[in-house]
Amino acid sequence: MLQSIHIQNYALIDKLDIDFMPGFSVITGETGAGKSIILGAIGLLLGQRADMKAIKNGASKCIVEARFHIVSYGLESFFNELDLEYDPEECILRREVSANGKSRAFINDTPASLAQMKALGEKLIDIHSQHQNLLLNKEGFQLTILDILAQDDKQLASYKQMYADYKNTCKELDTLIGQAEKSKQDEDYLRFQLEQLEEAGLRNGEQAELEQEAETLSHAEDIKAGLYRAGMLIDNADSYSILSQTKECIQTLQGISSVYPSASEWSERLQSCYIELKDIAHDLSSAEEDVEFNPERLDYVNQRLNLIYNLQQKHRADSIEELIDLAKNYQKQLNDIASFDDRISGLRAEKDTLYSKVLEQAALLTRLRTGAAHLIEEQMKKLLVPLGMPNVRFAVELTSRKEPDINGMDNVTFLFSANKNGTLQNVASIASGGEIARVMLSLKAMIAGAVKLPTIIFDEIDTGVSGSIAEKMALIMRDMGNQNRQVISITHLPQIAARGTTHYKVYKEDTDTGTNSYIRKLTPDERIHEIAHMLSGSTLTEAALNNARALLSL
Repeated sequence: MLQSIHIQNYALIDKLDIDFMPGFSVITGETGAGKSIILGAIGLLLGQRADMKAIKNGASKCIVEARFHIVSYGLESFFNELDLEYDPEECILRREVSANGKSRAFINDTPASLAQMKALGEKLIDIHSQHQNLLLNKEGFQLTILDILAQDDKQLASYKQMYADYKNTCKELDTLIGQAEKSKQDEDYLRFQLEQLEEAGLRNGEQAELEQEAETLSHAEDIKAGLYRAGMLIDNADSYSILSQTKECIQTLQGISSVYPSASEWSERLQSCYIELKDIAHDLSSAEEDVEFNPERLDYVNQRLNLIYNLQQKHRADSIEELIDLAKNYQKQLNDIASFDDRISGLRAEKDTLYSKVLEQAALLTRLRTGAAHLIEEQMKKLLVPLGMPNVRFAVELTSRKEPDINGMDNVTFLFSANKNGTLQNVASIASGGEIARVMLSLKAMIAGAVKLPTIIFDEIDTGVSGSIAEKMALIMRDMGNQNRQVISITHLPQIAARGTTHYKVYKEDTDTGTNSYIRKLTPDERIHEIAHMLSGSTLTEAALNNARALLSL
């Protein structure tokens, strides 16, 4: 439950510290005294957007801090999931908003994100403001209430996961079908390109070989003449050939080797050169015989190179290897196109299976909701009849959707009639402000029994009611506060204020520095006077005091 609040430099609040008690508490005060300001400050602890204008004039930042006792609410796993320190005796939420627009959040003095603070705050406090009554005409809000009271959170979470899987499969299938259609439009083009590349019969390294062969064939006569000339210089019948002169040199050195030993070594070295020159002469002769001008072969090589060059230009490739890789890519795309039908067929089967599971889980949700709907109808009548609606009828209408959505197959409408023999219609369209207030209080009372919510704050839930009806609404709130829960009601009605076990008053005072709002817990005597003022207005009469004492004694 909420143990205390500290507010500093927020709107009309200079500094405020207040302790809250368990059970049913009430907060009263004149219009404009600052009750909404306090709620706004609490809203910061629930992750609401910070308004820089709310910072008190002249202050560098505002601070809102609340302390909670949460030992009975099973929140340890929640703290562990967020990797936050868990202290069941004292949970501290703090929000700091600077005038420069920066905002910081803390949970148990550890920096936290606003999302984390919002998630935790929603588990600690429920603020029911007047605008929430407008939610009653929202189908999503009605369905949420039904699900809370059906306690189908596990089944709903399971359904939502199935539905998400189903929708993802539908999206994947649509994407694949689109790709298949586009690919099939490109199939003829891909097949033509692939056939052209395959017909070319390209192989790695072929281009360099052909280019070299083209050079050789184009200069065959020059090459042949050069080889012949080189061979003749090395070896011919003329005594001036290189071989003849080398052989003569060897014989000369051998002739003097007996008297000059070094000549023997030179002779051996020249002998090696002589053997190498003979090999070269033989190779030159063979090469000369191999090289011949072949116009047909040259024409073939040039045609082959022109084919390769044209393919490179067409496909913007720099090498024959790139063309071969491109052919492999075309083949892969064609293989993918051929496999589209199988993949689409598989996804369609998966989609059908998931759709069946979604419908099955949705049917389970419908059964749980139908059971909860009957209980809601019974409980709402029990709660509303004492609240001045003796002929009330309340029904929960479930109709099936044509197709499932994220919440199942059910459309939910709360139907209401306060008059005898009246036609049941959507509660938000026919109920008066006072009737909606009573319906919302009854729904909140039922929800409070289904969930472990430590603190509920009602902001003028009594709008549109008065007298004995207000008193009975107060009894419902007091009963809610007796169920290991803290209920706080901001009210203008003395009938409700008198039923609180603790009474707080919000007021404002003018000082030299400006107007400040305050809140304080009333003593028994102060409480009598406050309720008397609520009964009689600014003029306090003895009759009002007696009526106040009578209300408090009930």
